[in-house]
Amino acid sequence: MKKILIVDDEPNIVMSLEYTFKKKNFEVFIARDGGEALQIAKDNIPDVVLLDIMMPNVDGYETLRKIKSNPSLKSIKVVFLSAKNKVADIEKGLKLGADKYLTKPFSVKKLVIEIEELLN
Repeated sequence: MKKILIVDDEPNIVMSLEYTFKKKNFEVFIARDGGEALQIAKDNIPDVVLLDIMMPNVDGYETLRKIKSNPSLKSIKVVFLSAKNKVADIEKGLKLGADKYLTKPFSVKKLVIEIEELLN
């Protein structure tokens, strides 16, 4: 069973994604900010992290930096899912090591396809 960590502070997005990925037979973990995400990632080593950028406490960019600098976490696939849709934001996310950068609003169906392709 593949593991996905959904990191977002928007309850409606989290609920929708949790439901969708559970239906696709993923083990789903939820975090509301980067600090919580890092702890869950260390404890569960997910296959992929779906990461928002604008969150309280530790933002997505800093969370990605910490994931990629940790030897036991750096091989985790990371997908940014953010409302920050400027070219500079996308380039920054990819330069920091994100495997994909998708913008909100998003198609859940397209997101699932992107995640499945990334993991195959």
